[in-house]
Amino acid sequence: MIFVLFNFDVIIKLIGMDLHDFNLFLGLMSLIALIVFVALYFVKAGYGIFRTSSWGVAINNRLAWILMESPVFIVMLLLWYQSDRRFMPVVFVFFLFFQIHYFQRSFIFPFLMNGNSKMPIAIMLMGVLFNVLNGYMQGCWIFYLSPEYMYLPEWFYTPQFIIGTILFFTGMIINIQSDSVIRHLRKPGDKKHYLPQQGLYKYVTSANYLGEIIEWTGWAVLTWSLSGTVFLWWTFANLVPRANAIWHCYKQEFGKKVGNRKRIFPYIY
Repeated sequence: MIFVLFNFDVIIKLIGMDLHDFNLFLGLMSLIALIVFVALYFVKAGYGIFRTSSWGVAINNRLAWILMESPVFIVMLLLWYQSDRRFMPVVFVFFLFFQIHYFQRSFIFPFLMNGNSKMPIAIMLMGVLFNVLNGYMQGCWIFYLSPEYMYLPEWFYTPQFIIGTILFFTGMIINIQSDSVIRHLRKPGDKKHYLPQQGLYKYVTSANYLGEIIEWTGWAVLTWSLSGTVFLWWTFANLVPRANAIWHCYKQEFGKKVGNRKRIFPYIY
């Protein structure tokens, strides 16, 4: 996999697909996301509070997050570098937005983690596979297949870009702040479980996931792309069932303390 990521000839071949093939690829990705969405209501992904030995060999959580998240950062960087459009203002801003998120997730977030928890290698590899495919999915559209007349400087003044940018950074802030709340629930050495109460956790039990969905809704809007929409669908398909599992876990452990909190969308679900 590392060979593929750093071999420019392979990159060029992968971005050589035409729009028809690319749309078929997006359709296949959407169908797989539907299968994942349904499956995750029956099988809990074995990381975090749901990790069990049945998922096989596990490695340090920090290392797993770096290995899992960094490939999409690298793929996007290589696709951008190979593109003749890389310094078009709108395209370059898209690139920066995407890389800001994944720099934080790949190289900052893992080092903020507390404790010595582990992630199954199987889960990490599934994450790596999706992130590589998603990097190609976003990068191929933005840097190669989008109409050359679409992302001109005038795009900065469109409702799509303005609203999408607001949603993107609002979601990012919610996600980062919510992750911080979870990190500070326990003091060093404490292994008890606590119900998060601050921020949007007053309304939902998975505020960090809500932030991520808002963020990628913003991405889909500001790029106004099918590839961005498919990524949003994947985010929804992965996080909503997990939020449901976490809500049930909290209900079982904390009972009435959960109160009227919803799973992921305030007042709705």
